Amino acid sequence: MDEKNTFADGAILAAVADTGIGRLTLNRAEKRNALNDSMWRALPTALAWLVEPGAARVVVIEGAGGRDFSAGADIGEFGTLRKDAGTARDYESANSAAFAAIRTSPVPVIAAIRGICFGGGFGIAAAADLRLADETARFAIPAARLGLAYPPDAVQDLVRALGDQRARHALFSAQEIPARTAFDCGCLFSLCPADELEAAVTALALAIASAAPLSVRASKAAIAAHATPSQGSQQQAARLAAATFDSADYAEGRRAFMEKRKAAFTGR
Repeated sequence: MDEKNTFADGAILAAVADTGIGRLTLNRAEKRNALNDSMWRALPTALAWLVEPGAARVVVIEGAGGRDFSAGADIGEFGTLRKDAGTARDYESANSAAFAAIRTSPVPVIAAIRGICFGGGFGIAAAADLRLADETARFAIPAARLGLAYPPDAVQDLVRALGDQRARHALFSAQEIPARTAFDCGCLFSLCPADELEAAVTALALAIASAAPLSVRASKAAIAAHATPSQGSQQQAARLAAATFDSADYAEGRRAFMEKRKAAFTGR
């Protein structure tokens, strides 16, 4: 039976299915799923709920309405919440916390992208582990048109997602990036016709959810240690990798392989 919860007065929906797939939906379709301040601040809590009590093994982030992923931060709030350097620091700390929650989530995060994926919405997608889009997807970083700058951690995610030259062009010019260009530069894991995206996302999420959770977590930690190397991140990745060999799942995986059946992993 699915478990469901809402955050930010219903602007974020969270649900976990029996399959282990968690869904985090940005629920402001009338605003093209632009994130207001309360959504930025609630996003880490929503992710934590999905992974901990909800026991999601993978999380899919999507936009409500079936049309757009997210137009980014709600510009209507900028006149008060982002009006100068002082207010911007507080506002952007919430942005950075949301990006970090996605980036450091112990389970993989998939961004399912339709339509507009601009600004902070692109930042959310860039912080995810895997990005799948349909042919309607459009990407842009409009900071240079608004006269502001993005937090350095968000820029680093964009560089990892787009590559150095594409990220520079996107940030300097504020020009849109078509879905095909995003796919060709490696920003997207796959690009689907509009009516095939949900099936592709579900198939990938099911494959991850059915894998050994401790193995997946160790792999994500090792990838993170490569992206931002430090002694602490390398040690953490090594600890998680070593722990898999003492796990019940490793014993189950060996038995299932010998018995030619699908393993039933429990995450222990």
